[in-house]
Amino acid sequence: MKLLVVDDHPVFRDGLAALLRQAADHTVILQAPECATALRVASEHPDLDAVFVDLMMPGMSGDLAVREFGKRRPELPVIVLSSSENPSDVRRALKAGALGYIPKSASPQTLLSALQLVLSGNIYIPPLLAHATHATPDESSPQQPPLAMSQLTERQIDVLRHLCTGLSNKEISARLGIAEKTVKAHVAAIFKTLNVVNRTQAAHAVRAANLM
Repeated sequence: MKLLVVDDHPVFRDGLAALLRQAADHTVILQAPECATALRVASEHPDLDAVFVDLMMPGMSGDLAVREFGKRRPELPVIVLSSSENPSDVRRALKAGALGYIPKSASPQTLLSALQLVLSGNIYIPPLLAHATHATPDESSPQQPPLAMSQLTERQIDVLRHLCTGLSNKEISARLGIAEKTVKAHVAAIFKTLNVVNRTQAAHAVRAANLM
């Protein structure tokens, strides 16, 4: 596994790198002190599995960096790490396209569990913030499922149908004949469009839209 850590504090980067090496055997950790460097590193390493980005850094802010990663590497999961536990910052990061938001106060086990959750195609939100985040996901009213469904591509609908039958990303990849990382990118886009954070909620949205 290869991960990229983006933070302007070298001591924090080194500590996080040491922790992330516990996630899997032979884990490679790349580091960047700011977002411009991180984007260059990501372009040089197409085999990256995930990126950790600090929300507040000099230069390009974390949420802008998340959006830029989404444009350049849409299949690459981005997880925000922040000292902020403000629900509005959680919403801002998720709206930008982050697949996880981890407060820097989280325990090492929570961070590793969040990483595995994101790599499996889900979104991680810290439990203490989840209720506030779900209550007001953005400033506008949540989309009704049928309207949101109409914004999905045909391929995303195919992925969603398989997802709702309980298939893993790897199994969906085999069924549709596409790369597993492509499936992950579709799942992330589906979650964002439907305003959901996991497969169970996506399945509820599908049933509400009478697609299955």
